[in-house]
Amino acid sequence: MLNCKKPLIAFIVPTGIGASIGGYAGDSSLYAQKFAKDFNVIVNPNVVNAACFSGIKENMLYVEGWSFNEFVKGKLNLIPSKNNKIGVIFDKGISEKVRNIHINTINAVKTIYGTDIIGYEITKEECGVEFYTSSSGISTGRVKNNKTLIQAGKKLIKQGAQALAVVCKFEEPPEDNYKDGEGVDIVGGVEAVISHYLTRELNIPCVHAPAFEDVTIKGDIVNAKAAAEYITPTFLPCLLLGLTNAPLFSYKKVEQYITKDDLKAIIIPYNSLGSSIVSDAIKNHIKVFAIKENKSILKITKNILKLNDIIEVETYNQCYEILKDTLNEKV
Repeated sequence: MLNCKKPLIAFIVPTGIGASIGGYAGDSSLYAQKFAKDFNVIVNPNVVNAACFSGIKENMLYVEGWSFNEFVKGKLNLIPSKNNKIGVIFDKGISEKVRNIHINTINAVKTIYGTDIIGYEITKEECGVEFYTSSSGISTGRVKNNKTLIQAGKKLIKQGAQALAVVCKFEEPPEDNYKDGEGVDIVGGVEAVISHYLTRELNIPCVHAPAFEDVTIKGDIVNAKAAAEYITPTFLPCLLLGLTNAPLFSYKKVEQYITKDDLKAIIIPYNSLGSSIVSDAIKNHIKVFAIKENKSILKITKNILKLNDIIEVETYNQCYEILKDTLNEKV
């Protein structure tokens, strides 16, 4: 759980923007873990999710993107939680063979980690996920049938679920340079869309993993940044491990809850500053650090936004030293 003596910061890498660090499979975990030595750290799932692995640590708060936006605005507060009851939603479009692989995965995680997974629901109808690259180059997409996911989620909540892992059927993505540690994760953007939508509608932590019908594990050597996704047929374990101790939500201010006033700094890639998180953070006197060594395909920098309060730093290591010197001395 969180160390109350450590300041709270956020380490964020948006999904589907081709970030050179964190744009692949858990490849920003080591960077975030360094900050976790001296700080409590909010991470979005993209930072630590790595298919069958997870970079999550005990003093990290696993917070999905929509809820983090609301948190920084001051609309939503975080409730520290442990051993959450987790439900799993499966898209009806997933074949029985692939679903059974995921069920075996659930049982393995329960057996090894003691994760409290209360059960799963199969949607009444196929979800119909589409993914593509937008005109700006980022990955995005849509779900044709959102309502069937909501219906399954509500059933699990009635059974006691406090958090949801969501697995939708995805078509095989086209061949690209992702396996070489280049370009944009073409399925990542719509995964964020699904997570944001369900979290907003159901008001509990919801995170998504794709299911592909081709579960063959190929023997090709791929770039280390993407390797975690090429050694397993399911990406579900990292969700279950992250959601176990994910904070819950409240719109009330209670002394034990975490509010925007507790957040001291947000760390984000250098040229992906277009989110409302940045402007809301500055408005609420939260420091924003833009890390130059982590660039994305976006071109939204401090100069473009004309926000002089953003602090540009060359590397994550330099940012770590700055925060260690400035924040810890105030504790």
